[in-house]
Amino acid sequence: MTEPLVVDLWDVDATRIADVGGKGAHLGELSRIDGVRVPDGFCVTTHAFRRVVSASPEVGELLDRLSLVDDKRAAGDLAARLRRAVEETPLSDEVAAAITGALARHGERSAYAVRSSATAEDLPTASFAGQQDTYLNVVGAEEILRHVSRCWASLFTERAVTYRGRQGLDHRTVHMAVIVQHMVVPRASGILFTADPVTGDRRTATVDAGFGLGEALVSGLVNPDVLTVRDGEVVTRTIAAKQRALQALPGGGTKETALDERRSREPALTDHQAVRLVALGRRIEAHFGSPQDIEWCLADDGFHIVQSRPVTTLFPVPERDDDTFRVYVSVGHQQMMTDPMKALGLSVWRMVAMAPMHEAGGRLFVDATARLAAPASRAALLDVIGKGDPLTRDALETVLESAEFEPAPPGGAGPGGPLPGDGTAPIETDPGIVTELIERSRRSVAALERDIRTKTGPALFDFLREAFEEHKRVLGDPLSMRVIMAGMEATWWLNDRLEEWLGEKNAADTLTLSAPDNVTSEMGLALLDVADVVRPHPEVVAFLRGVEDDDFLDELPKLPGGTEVRDAFESYLDRYGMRCVGEIDITRPRWREHPSALVPVVLDHVRGFEPGAAARRFEEGRRKAEAKAHEVLARLRALPDGESKAEETRRMIERVRTFIGYREYPKYGIVARLFVYKQALLREADRLVRSGVLAGREDVFHLTFAEFEEAVRTGRVDEGLVRRRAEAFRSYRALTPPRVLTSDGVALTGAYRRDDVPPGALAGLAVSAGTVEGRARVVLDMADADLAPGDILVTPFTDPSWSPLFVGIAGLVTEVGGLMTHGAVIAREYGLPAVVGVEGATRLIRDGQRIRVHGTDGYVELLS
Repeated sequence: MTEPLVVDLWDVDATRIADVGGKGAHLGELSRIDGVRVPDGFCVTTHAFRRVVSASPEVGELLDRLSLVDDKRAAGDLAARLRRAVEETPLSDEVAAAITGALARHGERSAYAVRSSATAEDLPTASFAGQQDTYLNVVGAEEILRHVSRCWASLFTERAVTYRGRQGLDHRTVHMAVIVQHMVVPRASGILFTADPVTGDRRTATVDAGFGLGEALVSGLVNPDVLTVRDGEVVTRTIAAKQRALQALPGGGTKETALDERRSREPALTDHQAVRLVALGRRIEAHFGSPQDIEWCLADDGFHIVQSRPVTTLFPVPERDDDTFRVYVSVGHQQMMTDPMKALGLSVWRMVAMAPMHEAGGRLFVDATARLAAPASRAALLDVIGKGDPLTRDALETVLESAEFEPAPPGGAGPGGPLPGDGTAPIETDPGIVTELIERSRRSVAALERDIRTKTGPALFDFLREAFEEHKRVLGDPLSMRVIMAGMEATWWLNDRLEEWLGEKNAADTLTLSAPDNVTSEMGLALLDVADVVRPHPEVVAFLRGVEDDDFLDELPKLPGGTEVRDAFESYLDRYGMRCVGEIDITRPRWREHPSALVPVVLDHVRGFEPGAAARRFEEGRRKAEAKAHEVLARLRALPDGESKAEETRRMIERVRTFIGYREYPKYGIVARLFVYKQALLREADRLVRSGVLAGREDVFHLTFAEFEEAVRTGRVDEGLVRRRAEAFRSYRALTPPRVLTSDGVALTGAYRRDDVPPGALAGLAVSAGTVEGRARVVLDMADADLAPGDILVTPFTDPSWSPLFVGIAGLVTEVGGLMTHGAVIAREYGLPAVVGVEGATRLIRDGQRIRVHGTDGYVELLS
């Protein structure tokens, strides 16, 4: 069967993206919605475009080269040559005849809009808005044929090529269709967003409107009127001085015209028309199932829809069973992992979590509505969250002030479960308690490793469900919670009292240096010991500099000293190999699976430290903490009632040094268990690969736990589901998750309301005292870290896996974090001045820029 070169729009639906592109498919779908008027026309299909590409060897060669080029300038040069080559390739007689035949059916003498429609366009995961070209008021067959070629060529505009590169799309897999539609000559036109594009509010629609053709508005030629519509009425309006309009000329083409002052200040739409337009937009939104960016024209008092695409920049909203207003708090901002997670990672974390969680945009959120509704639990929640992350507290307070939030009536919504530390009884300051808790965790992991070995097939999934319950029991151990809270509360007590009594901020930062039993700080120092083993062997050092693959450990024994080095690496991996960046996601590669990730850090340590650095650093921290304790107690004794103050402080210092290190151990135990689960699940994935059910073992990462279990039971996997999940995951990586999200879609990040930050400085949360000046190294991926002693690490977030980098830096700045998150705890352990929760730090601080970190006062100065 011959593929059609031209197809009428009314014959198109959403299934034909491959033939007519994203825009064409959307227009075909739009024309099927009751009450939606779409200008009539036809589509020159992608099959015609492919003929042009195949007819020109030059186009094919340039396209192949473009797909292999990474350099931006070279890609731009190739794209320009491709555009010329496509435009200069003559249309075959068959393609030209198909287009002119369609024009004869639709009216040869009519004016048309000729519009590009790529197969990677107007998609749920990538809108490609404005990346290809549109031509308005084109008249005559010859001109339409010429503009069809120009639309094909616009597939290779520099902006389109760059956008596809960012989306990870192969240029050779994207094809171009062209829509030819009857021209609507409007009185007014513009854009409708069915959700507020700034706040994300799904209940508020925004209408941009101007006179004449909408291209003037889209291109920024004129400032539009802006109206917001909520619940069927205009709630705000801004009428712009619209000094120009773009008008269609009778013989074809367009012309910019000036508007007189009276006309320029008239509203382009009445309130009634705006409400009608939004109602139409809601119908379109319901059809496509997501907020839409809609281009519209108003002619003869009727609205014509000329385009609708999904708004891909909005953060998704968790699904829920009813329409009640809900408030969600980000889990990732508490866990120091704001990257998206794959389906298996999301489902496993939800199964082992201590509270119900909701998924949106590849991230997890906790519903805090019930706690916020009741005054008593609201105060406790805000207090706990505020100590950890003031930005999240501010975001919640913003929601509480909004009209949508309704407090619970007396006897209404309950507290929604206990907060960490609720009702915890006092605990004796005894190091033996920490020792016992660590041993309990080790025994539990050892039992899991022993018992899981014999489990396969459906029995494995039954076993894992039981193991997840044990996981939660260990995590929720009341004694463990009491120890964690004892360390945290002692820290807060010391900071509050010593600032009040001695005027000293964040005194606990020094008092907690080199605290015992901190498995995360030990992990960082232990890699210095690995570097000590590597350093004496120059051939090993040279070999490690060239390591790219994860099989390097097998090659080491071939070198002098290599066996000793391999054993040091293996010993480190035996203890810490379950860790990795983003470790709460079970699908992330662990150091044991990807040991080469550690090599750059080891080499930095070889270069930057002398032998024995780990022991010296720990001992130096212990001495500083001890000296600080003596100093503080001596100063307190000189105060009125000094002996009493000093004795109380001494007890709190003993308490914090006994318990604060354990704060890191429960996470270590969780991650150890996750790696055991993962190894067993991957063995099942390998069986599915061997039986031909899966193409690759990591395909299971895009299945939930229940879907994975069903695949094992039935021997079947929906390949389309795996592909869709992979595409969705890729799109989620472009989204920035909010700290707080409402069910209306409002995304909030919070703000610091401070007047003690110098002009131009970046505000944050002080988590580790001291001031340091140095070179900023902006690192988005630990694998790309290139740090020298004295550098200041600037990164979105740090989880425990980053701690090996901390031993070689002078300071820390993160976008996410709190007083008791892992990065803050380890920064204090190592004595690094640190400021966390600096919104936009990796964007506002340039790599290599000199900065000054004020870890005591909580801000960052930009010096150059």
